[in-house]
Order: sequence, then structure tokens, then C-alpha cells
Amino acid sequence: MPDTVIKVENISKQYRLGSVGTGSLAHDLNRTWHRMRGMEDPYLKIGEVNDRTIKGRSEYVWALKEINFEVKQGEVLGIIGRNGAGKSTLLKILSRTTTPTTGKIKIKGRVASLLEVGTGFHPELSGRDNIFLNGAILGMTKQEIKRKFDEIVDFAGVERYIDTPVKRYSSGMYVRLAFGVAAHLEPEILIVDEVLAVGDAEFQKKALGKMKDVSTKDGRTVLFVSHNMQSIGALTNRCLLMANGFIESNGPTSNIIQQYYKNNIQGNKEYFDHKTSGTKPTISSVVLNTTHPNNVQEINKAFSIRFTLHTPLPIKEAAISYQVFNSKNEPVIHILNLNSDTSFCSQKGIYELESLIPQLKLYPDDYYLVIHFADNYSKEKFQTIEGICPFEVKVFDELRDYYWNKDNAVYVEENIWKINKI
Repeated sequence: MPDTVIKVENISKQYRLGSVGTGSLAHDLNRTWHRMRGMEDPYLKIGEVNDRTIKGRSEYVWALKEINFEVKQGEVLGIIGRNGAGKSTLLKILSRTTTPTTGKIKIKGRVASLLEVGTGFHPELSGRDNIFLNGAILGMTKQEIKRKFDEIVDFAGVERYIDTPVKRYSSGMYVRLAFGVAAHLEPEILIVDEVLAVGDAEFQKKALGKMKDVSTKDGRTVLFVSHNMQSIGALTNRCLLMANGFIESNGPTSNIIQQYYKNNIQGNKEYFDHKTSGTKPTISSVVLNTTHPNNVQEINKAFSIRFTLHTPLPIKEAAISYQVFNSKNEPVIHILNLNSDTSFCSQKGIYELESLIPQLKLYPDDYYLVIHFADNYSKEKFQTIEGICPFEVKVFDELRDYYWNKDNAVYVEENIWKINKI
């Protein structure tokens, strides 16, 4: 069994809103007096859960409350949750940039952290100087840093600006160099927050690949926070789901991602038109039926769209069609239904149609719909509705590195491999 390199025991973090410490000399003295007498801090008995959706009454807030977990050597642990769940506070404590109010942490090995753009960099120093500075902070010798120097610069793609003060770097250059330093200077534990979102798609791909190599080839440990479930699913096998300062669930990544979606339903992203005209045929609603809440669709699973049409008059040859557009605003699917195929709207009234795709084979990406409603006989166009019902296609339980990058393809073709040994 691999060794435990991080052990978190009953970690809690309390803040007083708008204040440093308890916020008053009297409270600080009271806290010190209780500590000297071996008594419990009186201000730990008060405070509210960190739920930003409600208005609290207490000045004290628990950003984290009774956090417990372990991480093994070589493991890549994902940490997910809504904004304000406590993820960044937890990483700051693990990185020792802040201390817990209660509880203790045992860490075995050097820790390199990338929590926000510019972490650990001196803005007046050049990129070259900051590489050596960060390496020294990690306890590396000058020779060790020199050995890794060219690899870091090449990875970050900032060779031309390596002797320029980093305060003149763009946010993308900054984070590329910072990640290169953190990942290449051989820390036993690498902690990465959502900061990678600053980089472009190519850099994110390189960064995820490097984190994968760090864990699988070098046996180092990675803690990865992201709101990108695609990256979490590709990189991690185990996840923590955080909410309001607590660990809500701890388990296999695919299970935790599904729970995350279930917990964060913000209402179906549907289209409704309550102002249907009394004289013109209209589309009164469009509703998606996806495999997961929040219009998240799993690849190769059934997907359907339900249309409600209102017509105050018979339509000789009604036609309803829809296009699916990807994140580049390119049409990737176009499906048409004519009255001659399945009779509808031949009499006035309300009709409900459903388009079922047994196995949606679109590549992971963000998509939206454009709907067309017309009379194919008279060529009269009743309605075109653009940019509605956004949905996301995802892959779960897929560990092949970057196979599912949205730039690789538009859809997945059925195929059968045959192998003959000659």
C-alpha cells in the first residue's frame, strides 16, 4: 500500500467578517486568557456555516468545519464544489499560507502550490530570477535548478521574455511560468487551484498532461481544484465534494461528479413562450431530456428534445427542424421532421413532438439549439428561435489522456477493430 503523505484531522477555519483576529482587543485578550488556562477558545462555540445564499446574524463564519481526509503517495485527488464551498481555503491551509483555527495536518514531503496568478513570484524580478527564487524556497540547490531550467522555460514558452521582470508579463505568461516552476522543480506534493483556467486551451492540455506524468511516472501527489468536470474526470480517480465548508462526499470521481450535478440544479435550461399569437403558428416550448441535471448529457447515451407547437389554423405541410451548434458556432447536427413523415399541425390545436437520438455521439463540448418552424408547402416561415437550450456533452470514467479534447473531432463514429497476427 502506498504511504499516506497528507493526513487532515478535524480541520476547521473560522473568520470574523471584516476583521483581523477577533476584531477587538478585549476579544483577543479573552481568547489568550482561555488558551493560557488550557480552556477551549470561547469564540469557537459561536459562528455560522458559510452559506452565502442566506443572510447571517453572527459576525463569525466557519469557512471550513471538521474536515477529515487522507491522500496517498502518487494519488491525484480532485476537489470540487460551488464557489464559496471552502476549496481555496482548504488549499491555503495545506500550502501553509494560512493556519487552521482547530485541527491538525500531517504532510510528508515538499509542497509546491499554484493557488492564484503570481503566487510566490516577486514582480520586480525577472522570470529567470523567479525560477531560482522558487527553487530555493523549495529547498533545491542551484545546480538542481539549473538542470531543470531549460525544461521549465520551454514548457512555459516564455524564452524571449525570461530576463524581463514578471510584472510586465500577461496573466497567461505569468501562470504558464508559475505552473512550469511548480511542476518541474520536483516537489513531492503539487497543489493546483482553478488558476489554470487563465491559460489557453493548448496550455491547459499541456498542464493536465504534466500533472498526469507527475503522478503516474514520478509517483508524486497532486491536489487539483477545478470547475471543469472534464478535466477532473480525465485526471483524477477520487474526489472530494465540498459544500458550505464541509466535505459532503468522498469517493470515486464519476460518482462525485454526478452528485455535484444533482446538487447544483439551477432549473432546467428550457425555452418557453407564453405570448403565443392568436393568428400565427408558434413554438410555445422546447425542453431537453438529458442524462444528468443542468442539461448535462453523457456521450453515447439517449438524448431527446420535446417541442410544443401551437397553431390556430391547419398547416398543409408543417415542418419543424432543429440545428445543434457547438462552442465555435458551427452547426454539427440538422434534423428535420415534415408533416408527411409524421402528421402534425394538420388541424388547429396544440401538438407535442419529441425527437429522440438513441445514442448522442457528439464530442464533449458546449452546444445550443436553433429551431425552425415553417410550412413546407407554402414556404412560409413561422418562426426561427436562435441560441436556446444550451447543454454540455461530457465523458465520465474515461482515463485516456486528452482523447476527448473538443478540437479533436465533432462526433464519435461507430467502428470495430479487427486484429490479425501474421
